[in-house]
Amino acid sequence: MSAQYYEGIGRRKEASARVRIFAGGTGRVVINDREGAEYMSRAGDLEILLQPLTVLGQERSFDVSVHVYGGGISGQRDAIRLGLARALLKLDPENKPTLRTNGLVSRDNRVKERKKPGLKRARKAPTYTKR
Repeated sequence: MSAQYYEGIGRRKEASARVRIFAGGTGRVVINDREGAEYMSRAGDLEILLQPLTVLGQERSFDVSVHVYGGGISGQRDAIRLGLARALLKLDPENKPTLRTNGLVSRDNRVKERKKPGLKRARKAPTYTKR
């Protein structure tokens, strides 16, 4: 991969991703030193995380290098997608309206709610018994 790159940071739930795009690439995706299809083995995950490139019609224009940690599969996938969109915005800020209309620019800030005392989970109460 060439030396010139654009970087974006994406986060979702407990996952964080540092995404670098290299201009003039062939569409290669490397996630944590493994091929993208090998790391994201679930059906459709790779297409979802490459959605910013697909929306702009530049699927094969860039090589993508990702370092992601924390969270689960879907959290990492969405963190990579946000990081990729932010890196594309650094490359060309005029892409912002297109990415925003497809919901790829804003962070999804929903996280797991903490468990409360006396409850089984965050909101599930124990079964009420009269006797």
